[in-house]
Amino acid sequence: MLQLNTLKWLSEPTETTELLIEQLLDIGVALSDTHNLGELLNLILSKSREITCSDAGSVYLVDKVNTRQQKLLFKVAQNDSLSESEFTFQELELPMTSESLAGYVALTGHTLNLPDVYNLPENIPYKFDQRFDEQTSYRTCSVLILPIQNRHQEIIGVLQLINRKLKSDVVLTTENAKELTQAYSEWEERILISLASQAAISIERNHLQENIENLFEGFVKASVQAIEARDPCTSGHSERVAKLTVGLCEEVNMISNGLLSAIYFSSEQIQEVRYAALLHDFGKIGVPEAILTKRKKLYQEQLDLIEQRFSIAQRTLEMESAQTKYKYLLGHLSDISQQHTQDNCPLCEKIENLDLELQAEITQLNNYWQTILRANEPTIIAEEPLKQLQQISLYTYKDIDGKIKPLITPEEMAQLGVPRGNLTPEERQAMEAHVTDSYEFLKRIPWTKNLQNIPEIAYGHHEKLDGSGYPRGLKDKEISIQAQIIVIADIYDALTAGDRPYKKGLPVEVALRIMRSEAAANKINSHFLELFEQRQVFSILGHSK
Repeated sequence: MLQLNTLKWLSEPTETTELLIEQLLDIGVALSDTHNLGELLNLILSKSREITCSDAGSVYLVDKVNTRQQKLLFKVAQNDSLSESEFTFQELELPMTSESLAGYVALTGHTLNLPDVYNLPENIPYKFDQRFDEQTSYRTCSVLILPIQNRHQEIIGVLQLINRKLKSDVVLTTENAKELTQAYSEWEERILISLASQAAISIERNHLQENIENLFEGFVKASVQAIEARDPCTSGHSERVAKLTVGLCEEVNMISNGLLSAIYFSSEQIQEVRYAALLHDFGKIGVPEAILTKRKKLYQEQLDLIEQRFSIAQRTLEMESAQTKYKYLLGHLSDISQQHTQDNCPLCEKIENLDLELQAEITQLNNYWQTILRANEPTIIAEEPLKQLQQISLYTYKDIDGKIKPLITPEEMAQLGVPRGNLTPEERQAMEAHVTDSYEFLKRIPWTKNLQNIPEIAYGHHEKLDGSGYPRGLKDKEISIQAQIIVIADIYDALTAGDRPYKKGLPVEVALRIMRSEAAANKINSHFLELFEQRQVFSILGHSK
């Protein structure tokens, strides 16, 4: 019957039906272009009210999260006759029962077309809740409530229209509501059922998009956790960089004059740069764990082995000294009793000299050990420790197998001789490879159009404006704006984070001073840094000057 009536309606077009068709087509386009759920539901309700000349209405969605207890989520409400002071909408959770009008429709899938909710038939399961009318001095008369069903005929929500007005521009009061309203027609009911079907498709699409976004958000967070599980010392770094990056992007959007005023990031672009910031270090998952978690110039097992050599060297010195004393005493047995009675005892002096020589050699060993401990720290080595290291490199000892060996191997000496930081050139190369590895991983993901620049943005987070960065040595405009912002956030967190094993976090002012010198040397963007400092973006992390 509905199809026949619709065909008849379409085959006999009037000015009204043509206008309605245009409205429905426009609504379809608008629904397709709206991606925010709140905006979508408001659009569905406002267009439904516009078509039916309804004074008010609301949209409920079935709670799909809490499946144990059926609930309706009161998501949107509109009312033309009540002012903002009289009517303030608030999202609510309502039990889904057949006693309420919306609950009955949601449970049964039946449409309710009620001419006057204050005059309902007897022996029906539902009843009208008058509390809203009593609280706002409103008079609800005619009501049309329809189920919103998806393509599987599952009820996902309820559309409720209130007070079908005779004229769209009238304001209803408790006194004139019955006079200026009328019941909804079957024709309007059919149109609204069609519109509800369209709305269901848009709502389901929105839910699907939301699920995809939640799924991707979960993937990103799991990826970050995978990185941090391998390097607990930098735990939270990616999250902090992402917060700082988003904060700086939002501050850029607030600029109305100057060089930065020409830059504006849409919400999609901010989400894109946020994901790039979260995943910028993902390539570290391929860096050997020993390098990733290296605390000082030597690995701990290397330092333990060197300490063991020092112990063997000292014991060897003590043993050799004891053997020298023993041989000397054996060769001078005849003189022992005679010299013992003399005040001046050459034998005693000899033994004492041997003890002094041993003590001097042990003291030298201890000094060497302290030099190694100082050189092992990931700080800039001064000239004097470097000379001492060169002396230590020439020192040999007799091992337990009787062979003469160097106290420090050439490989260990090369590590201790690193002038700055704690990584050798080979180790640093392996560490820096994480940037390319991140890019290679990220570009394999089939990103949507809004997120397609994530690999390239993340690829540039160690580039410098003067071309001294890595891995590609890009310069100036070759580095994307988003990557330049991530660089600011990344450097700041690296300087101030207190969780690095090889250094303590710097105070904010000291970190900013270092970054200013980097900007002065044309390594990082001075305009972004100035904004970062002026707007105190770092306060997002709870930092203050």
